[in-house]
Amino acid sequence: MLGGVTVPHEKGLEGHSDADALTHAVIDALLGAAGLGDIGLHFPDSGEKYRGIRSLRLLEETVELIKDNGFTIGNIDATVAAQMPKLAPFRDAMRQKLAACLGMGADRVNIKFTTEEGLGFTGRGEGIAAAAVCLLEETRA
Repeated sequence: MLGGVTVPHEKGLEGHSDADALTHAVIDALLGAAGLGDIGLHFPDSGEKYRGIRSLRLLEETVELIKDNGFTIGNIDATVAAQMPKLAPFRDAMRQKLAACLGMGADRVNIKFTTEEGLGFTGRGEGIAAAAVCLLEETRA
């Protein structure tokens, strides 16, 4: 699962939830920009409550938290580092899934992919990494 989309591959991602690294990066970007901590603070992996949960569900809860704290989301820009599988064919579906949860058009969700040319754990195909940034606009007076 990456960006809410099932990406077929002989290897999978392991995590407490569905291990959707891209969605987790988006959640962290939103929480950080709003000064609300991080994903571990709001959705800890120390108990059973979030075991196996869909990361898109966590994103929906995060969007509500962002709104409740007086912000609207302007845009998202994310990068995924993975040697394999090739992710570009899934970009549009990921943008659509994330945008639907964020309550915005897919044109405001950008996703980039890099292989890191064989360097590091991502380049060796041992895992993936994701990072995201966002623009939040304050709505409270």
